[in-house]
Amino acid sequence: MAYDRYVAICKPLHYGSLVGSRACAQMAAAAWGGGFLNAVLHTASTFSLPLCQGNVLDQFFCEIPHILKLSCSDAYLREAGLITFSFCVGTGCFVFVMLSYVQILRTVLRMPSEQGWHKAFSTCLPHLAVVSLFVSTGMFAYLKAPSISSPALNLVVSFLYSVVPPAVNPLIYSMRNKELKEALRKLLQCARPQHR
Repeated sequence: MAYDRYVAICKPLHYGSLVGSRACAQMAAAAWGGGFLNAVLHTASTFSLPLCQGNVLDQFFCEIPHILKLSCSDAYLREAGLITFSFCVGTGCFVFVMLSYVQILRTVLRMPSEQGWHKAFSTCLPHLAVVSLFVSTGMFAYLKAPSISSPALNLVVSFLYSVVPPAVNPLIYSMRNKELKEALRKLLQCARPQHR
């Protein structure tokens, strides 16, 4: 999304050639492939752990830090390596997003019209909001001190970074589409009870 926004705002005349179906397929494959590799590495590592404190989590989501609490082996070194790998991949993605938005901001600040500013920021802010929510809650979930951990807090934070961003992404990005806005307006008008 950051690359799409970058090309749309900074190189609008080249958009068709830079963000074609092939480029989109390559970016989607890279994102899905990286996510799949990360998930497989963590899942394989987690399934190899012997559990000596039962197999019941005090959590709705089955996450690595909670599974490590149930393990009786000293797998922290292996998990630390996997978390370091995940951190490097995540940091690389985050740096790419931030560099894209720095370029976008530089381009927007050079725009002479206020209407151009408004259009650019209304295009970019929803994506930045979702990325910020995901990164901040994910960092809080994995980097918080054990002393401030509670089952309720863990559940809320896990929900915020694992359920909310994927759920709101289609809604936020499709609301830019005029046809969808019109269909949603008609649906809401039909659902509203008619008073006579």
